[in-house]
Formats: sequence, structure tokens, C-alpha cells
Amino acid sequence: MKTTTIPITGMHCASCAASIEKALARTPGVNEARVNYASARARVDYEPDRVSRADLEQTVEEAGYGVIREETGEDSTDREREAREKEIGDYKVRFLSSGILALPLLLVSMGPHFGLTLPGFILKNMALIQFLLTTPILIAGAQFYRRGILSLIRNKAATMDTLVAVGTGAAYIYSLFVSISLWTGSGDYGRGDLYYEVAGLLVTFILLGKWLEAVAKGQTSAAIKKLIGLQPRTALIIREGEEVEIPVAEVEVGDLVIVKPGGQIPVDGRVTEGRSSVDESMLTGESLPVEKLAGSEVIGATINKLGSFKFQATRVGRETALAQIIKLVEEAQGSKAPVQELADKISAYFVPVVVGIALAAFALWMLVGQSFIFALTIFIAVLIIACPCALGLATPTAVMVGTGLGARYGILIKSAGALQKACQVDTVVFDKTGTLTRGEPEVTDLVPGSGTDPEELLALAAALEKMSEHPLAESIIKRAERDGVEIPKAEEFQALSGRGVEGKISGRIIFMGNRRLMEERGVDISGASGDILRLEKEGKTVMLIAREDKLLGLIAAADSLKEFSREAVKELRRMGKMVLMITGDNRRTGEAIARELGIDRVLAEVLPGGKAEEIKKLQAEGRTVAMVGDGINDAPALTQADLGIAIGTGTDVAIEAGEIILVKDDLRDVVTSLDLSRYAMRKIRQNLFWAFFYNTIGIPIAAGILYPFTGFLLSPVIAGAAMAFSSVSVVSNSLLMKRYRPLTPDPSPTGRGGR
Repeated sequence: MKTTTIPITGMHCASCAASIEKALARTPGVNEARVNYASARARVDYEPDRVSRADLEQTVEEAGYGVIREETGEDSTDREREAREKEIGDYKVRFLSSGILALPLLLVSMGPHFGLTLPGFILKNMALIQFLLTTPILIAGAQFYRRGILSLIRNKAATMDTLVAVGTGAAYIYSLFVSISLWTGSGDYGRGDLYYEVAGLLVTFILLGKWLEAVAKGQTSAAIKKLIGLQPRTALIIREGEEVEIPVAEVEVGDLVIVKPGGQIPVDGRVTEGRSSVDESMLTGESLPVEKLAGSEVIGATINKLGSFKFQATRVGRETALAQIIKLVEEAQGSKAPVQELADKISAYFVPVVVGIALAAFALWMLVGQSFIFALTIFIAVLIIACPCALGLATPTAVMVGTGLGARYGILIKSAGALQKACQVDTVVFDKTGTLTRGEPEVTDLVPGSGTDPEELLALAAALEKMSEHPLAESIIKRAERDGVEIPKAEEFQALSGRGVEGKISGRIIFMGNRRLMEERGVDISGASGDILRLEKEGKTVMLIAREDKLLGLIAAADSLKEFSREAVKELRRMGKMVLMITGDNRRTGEAIARELGIDRVLAEVLPGGKAEEIKKLQAEGRTVAMVGDGINDAPALTQADLGIAIGTGTDVAIEAGEIILVKDDLRDVVTSLDLSRYAMRKIRQNLFWAFFYNTIGIPIAAGILYPFTGFLLSPVIAGAAMAFSSVSVVSNSLLMKRYRPLTPDPSPTGRGGR
């Protein structure tokens, strides 16, 4: 199975998206198709041996819509941006050209009703003048008729275009029939029976609404445009011993790239020569420059400060960190939140139901004795006011702005579903090592047993840990090297998961680990229990060392807490979240660290494979759990949790498993993730409420429910204006999210401050 994203042009409403989804889903080889109206993208899972991307693009085009063909390099993003700008420009031209004609049409058709005296020539040729003014307007809105009819014929589905085509088409055709009667001298109709202004003004208002909507939708994807704008255009590389400036798209893995003071780093790589500091704030939000020297990793699009250096390209094109971030944000903005399912289901039946209501209202008013013109007015008003655009835009526009805001603050939200789930979290579980703590422990205590000196104890421990990958191993080796201790060679090394390590040194078995390991090997540790208890109460990790069945001593290490860990925990508790810490350490050590952080509950002595089981137990208690971790052994727990939050500085496996990635190593971003989700979901609920409320109130009024009591009849022109601006209001409400500021303060240039 393969997944591809197809940018689409020409969609006007959620029903258009549903129509394309149906067409794609019917294509042999397509497993699933999801079309997002707000982002104008189709995300398709398909079998490449049965159907190609070109086939999928052809399917979209046959449904009556346009596609932006896949290109390589930066041209694809440029072409997509140009297509969106062209669409906005096209709507602008269509609206202005129709507006120029709509104004005199309004004066000619409605002027006499408001006491405006018209010249006799105009009154005599009223039908011809209105026909000449209206016809070009309908040509400007020809896309509504073409796509509305095509959707009915090819996809057996009615869309907003269908409603517009039927409503304005009925008014125009009826008026044309009246005009022919007047031109042929029939006495059955008069100038008052003309209905051209309804068709012309409706199309003009709808084009205005579509223009404003396209502009507003473009602003919802401002985060993507900003990220794309960060991409450098050229790179200075060394080819055949000479400095050559080439387009970034031509840089290859292995190329030697030169970065001069103030220059932009073109691609990802590893420094080979020179030294400088690099401003990475555009991607990480960190305000302080990061020192770079030989061996340091550099990220494309970041800015070099005063020094200069050379680096070897390791990731280019779509593999760079910036390209991957853009891809993640695009995928998130094109995904659908579960809350949108209701709106999609309603949209699928909405247009046919509206057509049914309009026909029923038309028939009812004719049956009670009203005129054909009266019933036609009702019919057109119902069709026009009931456009499902606002319903289709309610969720995706808020998702687009929300995920874009997340990217701005260094929080990559992989999908709309993750954004929604974050709002429901009531329990946050933090891994200890590398997440709450720096993961760089230091040896603090050497406590040798009887007959063992500190140097021998440290030498034996270092010999075993030299072959281990545990975070504590490096601290022991560093201490041995610092103290000038000679490290012997260990043979037959074996890592004992969740318990410790063992090996043979000078022909004798040595093992080091926790109390569980000592109990398994029958080692008496009662003589050291006082020291163990004291050190664990201090929040230190105690490692016991034994030779065969004799305890040689113990080593204690402590890991410092990350900056802002306490602040993040405090803020989560203030938000009403239950906060837990999960660790392989013994309970006393875990509880000592938890007390320092203010954490509610500790899951201690958990083996790496048991973390996911602990998450399951919490879920069995009815809790919605977010797991925050950074290591390989956190991946199963991140996947098991309702929401996996991976620290971006962690391993690739953890990042892949997480649904939210924190680019910065700042736990306050966990708070921001949950708070941003809560804010976005509030906006989505507001949008959905107004979209449903608008249609619930608007359709009965358009059907004439108030007329028997108040004499009020909704004009189709007013209905068209209301329909056009309902979509704009929903998008505008989503755009207000840009005022969001995280709850926690932050010194970064993007700025944080409480809302």
C-alpha cells in the first residue's frame, strides 16, 4: 500500500470534497480516499501495482475538478502556491466583472420599487436590458453550472454547485421565458414577472463569498507558507577543488558545503571543519544560538552567525529536517478529526434533503393558492441559503490553524485526530530518564564493601559498563577515566534486561545491577541496606556489584532534572491532569524524584517491556492517557497510550511512534500541546454550532415559515448574501486562533505569554 497527496483546484464546498472522495474510492486499487475541503488536498491510500498516481489525478479531473501535477524539488511547492494565487485572482476578476454589471441590473430591476424614475427607453426595453446584463454574469459563474451538472451525471451526487445551478438557473430560465413572451407580444406576462436580478445578483454574491473564502483559506495555511519560505535557494559547495554556487535542489549527499558568516545553511549535514554558532530558532524556537564544531549536526534553513565552517551533506531535498516538518504539517492539515465525521455524514445527505425541502415548499405554497412567482421565490431562497460550505469548513480550518500554530511553537502534531485526542487527555505519564531528567547521570558515591577499595570497585564496574549502552554506563566510565583508574577487560558480557549486567573478569564472574539481580544470584546485601536506603532517599540510583556470591560494594549515581520539568508538572496539575512518572528505578529512588517534581504517582521498577502494560492498566481505570517519552523502550508505551508525545531530541523510533513531536527539549511544550488542543476544539465546536444553527434557522425562514404570521418573505438575494458570508465568518473565527499564546512563559523570539 502506498499513500499520496494530490492538491486539487475548483472545490467549492464539503459536498465537492465528498463527491471527489466517492469517485476516488470507486477506483480499483484504492483502499481509502480522504479529501479535505479547507486544505484542498486528497490523501489516497492505494495499491501501486493496480493504480498509479496519474490514474488518480485523471479520476479527479473526470469528476470535474483540477489537479496540481506532482513535480520534484521546489517547483512543486511553487506551482501549488501559484495555483492557489491564481484561484484567488480568478475569483477576484469574476466577481469584479460581474459586480460591474450587477449594479446597473439592480438599479434597472429594483429602482422603480423604490421610487426611482427610469427613462422610457429603459422601461420599454426592460426585458432585453436585463437579459443583456444578466447573461454575462452567469457566464462569469459558469463553473457552478458545469460542475454542478457534471457531479450529478458522473458521480450521482449533488453539491453546492448543483444548488446554485438549479436555483439561479430556474430564475434565469423563467425570466427568459417571460422575455420571449414579451418580445412576441403575448399579454400573459409583464415587466414585473422578470426575475433576472435574482439570478444575476445571486451569482455575484456567491462569487464575492468564494473570493473572500479563498483569501481566508489561504491565510489558514500561513504556517506552511512560512516554513516553505525558510528554504534557501542556493548552496556554496566544493566541486573539483573549486567553490561553486548551485541551486539547493542539486546538492547531493556527500557534497562538501561551505557556510560563511551570516549565511543560511542549505541542507542537513555534519560539520567537518571550522567552528561557529547557529541560530536554530526558526525551527526549534530556542532563542540562544547553538555552538557548532567538527562532528556537530547542522539543520538546513538555520542561520549561521559570525564564524564559518564546512560540512558534509547528509540529508538533501525531501529528506531534510525542514522538508520532513513541512510534510508532517501538510499531512496534519490535510487529515480529518473524528469530530468531523458527523459533519461529513450530514453533508453527504444535506444537498438532496435541501432539494427535497425546496420542492416541497414550492408545491405547498402553490397548493395554498400562492402565485408561481411567490413559490419560485421560496424554492430559490431555500436552495441558495442552505449551502453546506460553512459546515465543511468548520473543522478543517481550525485544524489547519491549530497545527500551524503548533509548528510555530516547535510542536509537530501529526494528525487532526491527535489534536482532538490531546483535548481529552486526563492523565500524563512521563518516562524518567531522558525525559524528566537529562539522561546524563554522574557518579556521586562509591561505597566499597569489606576487603574492596574504591578504585577496584570502580574498575570492575567500568569494565562491565564499557560494553553496555545503559545511560548509567557512561557516567561510570567517565568517573573511572577522570580518576585515572585502569579498566580491565571483561569477557562473556551479557546484559540482563531490567536487572543489570554481568561478565567474566580475570576468570571470575562479576555482576552489577539492582536488588532483584542480587536476590536471583543469592547475594546477601543486608550489610549494605543502611547505605542503600540512605542513598535512595536522596533520589540516587544505587548499583550493587558482586563477585560470584559476595557483595563487593555499591555505586550511586544521580541524574539532574531538566530545566522547566517542575514548571511543566505544576502547570499540568493546575490544568487538572493527573501526572505520573514511570521508571525502572526502585520505588524509593523514584518517589524521591517525584517529590522533588511534585508528581502524584510513581510507577517504579518497571521493566522496559512492561511500560505498555502499565499504560493499559491506567486505561482500564477509565483514564485517557498521554505518554511522554524519548527512548527506544518508550515506543511500545507511546503506541499503546491514547496519545503519544515524543521528545524531538530522542530516538527516531520514539519519534515515529509519537503522534505529537516536541522539537525542543522543553517539557513546557507538553502543556502547550494539551492547551492548544483544548483551544482548537473550542473553536471547532463554535464553528460547528454556528454552521448547524445557521442552517437550522435559515432553511425554515427561507421556506416561508414566518410569512403567515409576519408577512416576511426572505429574498433570494439576501439568502445568497447570507450564504456567502456564513462561510467567511466560520473561516474568520478559525483565523482568530492566531491570537493564541501558550500559558507558559518562554524567552524565544516567537514570544509566549498567558492568555
